[in-house]
Amino acid sequence: MSDEKPVTPAKPEPPEPQTPTPMPKPRTPNLALRRLRAGFKPSRGQAIVAVVLALVACVAVVQVRVNRADDGYQNARREDLIAILDGLGQNTRRLESEIADLEERKNSLSSSADKAQTARDQAEAQVRTLGILAGTLPAQGPGVRITLNDPQGKMTSSNLLDAIEELRDAGAEAIQINGQVRVVASTDFVDDAPGIGIDGQKVNSPYVIEAIGESHNLAEAANFPGGLVSEVTGPQVGGTAEVNELETVAITALHAPEEHRYARPAPSPTK
Repeated sequence: MSDEKPVTPAKPEPPEPQTPTPMPKPRTPNLALRRLRAGFKPSRGQAIVAVVLALVACVAVVQVRVNRADDGYQNARREDLIAILDGLGQNTRRLESEIADLEERKNSLSSSADKAQTARDQAEAQVRTLGILAGTLPAQGPGVRITLNDPQGKMTSSNLLDAIEELRDAGAEAIQINGQVRVVASTDFVDDAPGIGIDGQKVNSPYVIEAIGESHNLAEAANFPGGLVSEVTGPQVGGTAEVNELETVAITALHAPEEHRYARPAPSPTK
């Protein structure tokens, strides 16, 4: 017989008790979040105020941009500003003179015994003035004579038109070119090399521009930096320019008016 003892099987260990799953806690309302959301929900009055503020901001931005865009003289040179002020001063004096003339006419008509004759005299004077402006009557007065030489034939109609516009801006009242073409509001300039066509007439170098007005202002307009003289004597044209102030300039070239096809005088307003 064997001395071995029978092996007693090990008792299985009892299973560990399972941890119970905790029950979900009921959610408590977040009062702070609700108040925050309520604060961001604008009322009708708040919405109107917001729209008004947005419009004011847009207008302010646009105004600032307009102010910056209009500030074109900030970087202008001192000489340019002086020339601009001279031109404005000349226009102001001319307008003041016209106002004084109109007031004198009004007083003359009011105080004259023969109002009909006074009205006729004033009408005739007005016709003469309009005839000078329209180029149908000769004129004389102080002004300038500008002689432009273009030996290389590089001047174009735009160069001559720029010269006329500068003189008009300076207060020129009557202008003629080479003694043969009267410049009026309807005058056209076209390239017709060699030379320039003005109202159907060909004009060649040298171009002599005569203008009646305040001679000093007209000369300053021609000699303005970057203006007529600078343009003609520069490398683009390579010509010469001479500006003379004269006590008397006689303009004899006349403009032949054309009958208007479409424009008609408007009827006088009834009172």
